[in-house]
Amino acid sequence: MRKSLRLMLSLSVLIGTVGSTGVATATAADTESRSTVADAQSSDIKDRLLAIPGMSLIEEKPYAGYRFFVLNYAQPVDHRRPWAGTFQQRISVLHKGTDRPTVFRTSGYGLSTNPGRSEPTRIVDGNQISMEYRFFTPSRPQPADWSKLDIWQAASDQHRIFTALKKIYGKNWLSTGGSKGGMTATYYERFYPRDMDGVVAYVAPNDVVNKEDSAYDRFFENVGTKECRDRLNSLQREALIRREPLQKKYEEWAETEGATFNTVGSLDKAYEAVVLDFVWGFWQYYGESVCDKIPNAATASDDEVYNTIDEYSGWSFYTDQGLEYYTPYYYQAATELGSPTIRQPHLDGLSRYGYQPASSFVPREIPMKFKPQVMRDVDNWVRKNANQMLFVYGENDPWGAEPFRLGKGARDSHVFVAPGGNHGANVAGLTDADREKATARILAWAGVDAPAVDAAKPLARFDARLDRPVDEDVTREHGLRP
Repeated sequence: MRKSLRLMLSLSVLIGTVGSTGVATATAADTESRSTVADAQSSDIKDRLLAIPGMSLIEEKPYAGYRFFVLNYAQPVDHRRPWAGTFQQRISVLHKGTDRPTVFRTSGYGLSTNPGRSEPTRIVDGNQISMEYRFFTPSRPQPADWSKLDIWQAASDQHRIFTALKKIYGKNWLSTGGSKGGMTATYYERFYPRDMDGVVAYVAPNDVVNKEDSAYDRFFENVGTKECRDRLNSLQREALIRREPLQKKYEEWAETEGATFNTVGSLDKAYEAVVLDFVWGFWQYYGESVCDKIPNAATASDDEVYNTIDEYSGWSFYTDQGLEYYTPYYYQAATELGSPTIRQPHLDGLSRYGYQPASSFVPREIPMKFKPQVMRDVDNWVRKNANQMLFVYGENDPWGAEPFRLGKGARDSHVFVAPGGNHGANVAGLTDADREKATARILAWAGVDAPAVDAAKPLARFDARLDRPVDEDVTREHGLRP
């Protein structure tokens, strides 16, 4: 099966760019000829990028030491039927030099149009290619056939981009991403294990069996101190006890903002969904060090309870307007990725809906059917076949309760946990020994010289504008979402 998939993807590359009418606009020979001519006539990186069939420039932004381009790339809507129409997928190129290694980064969501550097890019001092995940606007086929949004199609997007750009960036390639981006990098490796020379996946959840979520319950029973857990649980409970007065505030806010609740079904369901996210959101992005900022539930005013829930969960998130951008994520969670359900016994008798399934946050007109075999396949493949893969998790991140694990078949692959880390865990936050080992492996996979590997330090200096923390890089917004 995997061999046949590779053959189909090879076909999609060989036929060149497919026009929206379904007619191929370049043959394999034409593509090779154009690339050769472009290389011979110009050494300017923009000219070389734009010589790739299907590539067009959106904008170029200056940044010292780099060239930064935001581009559109014509992709087949269906990589199994590449002649049946295309859509424009946004990518960006942070160009350092064709003599440097390249990092292929995805967030699993949209694309930032400003220069930014992932941690592996800084470590190897390389180029960075970033991809907007299919179906996140504006990289959405029109009309949208949601059945073409799955992890294989997205991995095939990456494979096709890599195949086109490898002719320009000929040194080693690494893939990376945080959270859903880490999942994306892992799925790409599962389907196209020969493309990358290494994978660095940050805080990537691995929901192998969607209906079995006891690992999350154990996490919330033990994370942090009992004092902090009790403080959070009490405030969350208080928000449901005071549902009537707080929901009135919520309703007034919604009317002022023009917020609606058609997708989730009612303001009451949205209210409870936000409240139930409170404890999860606190541990995902914050932690024990700010627990004293949570007001005492027994003495807090209605405004204090309402505003605290808003700060860590976000009243706007489960409105139609808040959910719209994330429809592709919730669709994938409802069809392939799975989503967590936790018990929260301290809310017994107060919760009317419990953790609502991902399908509750997708417009009803979009058909969905869950495929339980998809995550089992990826998990099994990683355990048996992981080669030069590195996973980083945060000790206090709820999404790490179900991590990727390595089996006997794994080669030169590693799982590291950052002590006290949350959803922003990275290599820099590991213990000294783990940080040196992880950095050395990243450098080695990137093909840098042995002395640099032995030194096990990032090759590029820290840049406050380029090197944002990982938790900002993985879409730090409200809502139960990796």
